Amino acid sequence: MLVFNTMGKRLEKFVPLKNKNVKLYTCGPTVYNYVHIGNLRAFVVYDLVKRYLEYKGYKVKHVMNITDVDDKTIRDSMKENVPLYVFTTKYMEAFVENIKELNIKMPNIVSGATQNIEEMIQLIQKLIDKGYAYLSNDSVYFSISKFKDYGKLSGIKVKELKHSRIKRDEYKKEIVDFALWKGWKKEDGNNFWDGEFIIDGKKKIIKGRPGWHIECSTIAMKYLGESIDIHMGGIDLIFPHHENEIAQSEAATGKKFVKYWLHNNYLLVNGEKMSKSLHNFYTLKDIKEKGFDPLALRFLYLTSHYRSILNFTFDSLKSAQISRLRYQSFYDKLSMKVNGKYNPKVRKIIEKYEKEFEKRMDNDFNTPSAMASVFDFISEINKLIKKKELNSRNLKEVKKFIERIDSVFGLLRKEKIPKEIINLLKKREVARKNKNYKLSDEIRKQINNLGYVVEDTDEGPVVYKK
Repeated sequence: MLVFNTMGKRLEKFVPLKNKNVKLYTCGPTVYNYVHIGNLRAFVVYDLVKRYLEYKGYKVKHVMNITDVDDKTIRDSMKENVPLYVFTTKYMEAFVENIKELNIKMPNIVSGATQNIEEMIQLIQKLIDKGYAYLSNDSVYFSISKFKDYGKLSGIKVKELKHSRIKRDEYKKEIVDFALWKGWKKEDGNNFWDGEFIIDGKKKIIKGRPGWHIECSTIAMKYLGESIDIHMGGIDLIFPHHENEIAQSEAATGKKFVKYWLHNNYLLVNGEKMSKSLHNFYTLKDIKEKGFDPLALRFLYLTSHYRSILNFTFDSLKSAQISRLRYQSFYDKLSMKVNGKYNPKVRKIIEKYEKEFEKRMDNDFNTPSAMASVFDFISEINKLIKKKELNSRNLKEVKKFIERIDSVFGLLRKEKIPKEIINLLKKREVARKNKNYKLSDEIRKQINNLGYVVEDTDEGPVVYKK
């Protein structure tokens, strides 16, 4: 199994630090607004990687942070005149709902920055004690010049930092050093903690809050240990966030922080960067209001390799919705009873495509190629179904294989459809065969009013809950 490691920028054989156990850390959302479809792509990618590792027999411990205190959360909670916790909880709950709708497995541990303030203070103290951090104007900064390997992930040189476009309030000394603990300012309101530090042998209480970067190092090491297998995030986090994580973590422990760094690429909308000013900024709610199933969006994400830029269009989403419905329809009909002779060729066909699926996924999680292989399999089995060259036992074998594949893709809905809906669907099919399209449309509306959606595919109608 090969993965592309951003550290070194090459494909590497995946070998966990310990046996079949994988420690996975992924960067979570900053909960100051609703996450958009670009953010959500990253979470589907994290989910895919975790699911495939589990498919391969690895035991994955997945930890994700939630940034519930930073400049943006404080700024916007103050604007709305609500406590920070109340403000961030609203967006946290919306994020969790999005995760469920996209069939993303929740991490084993989800931990907010505000839940780990004491541990962050302890880590900062360790960096002070080791000479990597210093106090300036009631804030504590990390001294980049003290960490000789700074820039090894991004390739950036310390000299280049003087000219980089980094927020000055996060940095000190010619924009080189970054904030570990930010001193309180009037605009922070009541959002502060008393950070107790020992500096130059003296106890000092610094009223303030943690910098952004320290939370991920703290949460990752608290729950996964000082060295972890995989750290994931968007390519926009390589510098400065992940570079700073490496510096502060390895400075504190003297150990390699992460073995494999995996980064997903950007999502564009109609070839342009998503922005509210361009009116191409979409949340999952927007997608649903336009009549699309969240799983169609998940399908679309998987049609592009995670390291490639994904250009989102509503035409491509429509195609993804149709393709996912074909996939669902194929799975649904595998439960039907078929009389006939057992076809031993089916087992060999399954084995062939199972090897093909794994070969493609083993090549740095190549989902576009793996999905193409699965649809080739569906076409081959469909031909046998039409020719009536298999029986119910064959279909059970095929169903088992599709379920195994979907344990990685996460594209199927397996909820039981009520008999009332199934009976209406049968009546609609009769009406359609008799070309009674008026009745067919009435039944579709009736099904819709009961909370279900009917989509017609080449393999027949597919019904799912709204």
